[in-house]
Amino acid sequence: MSDIIREIEAEQLKETVDDFNVGDTVKVYGKIKEGNRERIQVFEGVVLKRQGGSNRETFTVRKTSNGIGVEKTWPLHSPNVEKIEIVRRGKVRRAKLNYLRSRVGKRAKVKELVR
Repeated sequence: MSDIIREIEAEQLKETVDDFNVGDTVKVYGKIKEGNRERIQVFEGVVLKRQGGSNRETFTVRKTSNGIGVEKTWPLHSPNVEKIEIVRRGKVRRAKLNYLRSRVGKRAKVKELVR
């Protein structure tokens, strides 16, 4: 990659990024525009995956709402992500938790990491 692209990408990075991993339960505070108003909506769920690098890095969070699985993917360095709050740490042994999509109820839980 050329130096010009690296400089542009470096400007877009956030100064502080919350330290979370796959399997953690997080609250994502996302900005939502409704007409001319802007508000913050909280999305709480389990982090299924993190992918990419630099300013292109994204993460996917999954929750069940009224018995239906809902997934959202956000860019990590997006200005629309206000903050990411870690609710609990998960103990997992893989990088992507796609198997959780087919699980329901207690089987869809991730064990908590005890430190």
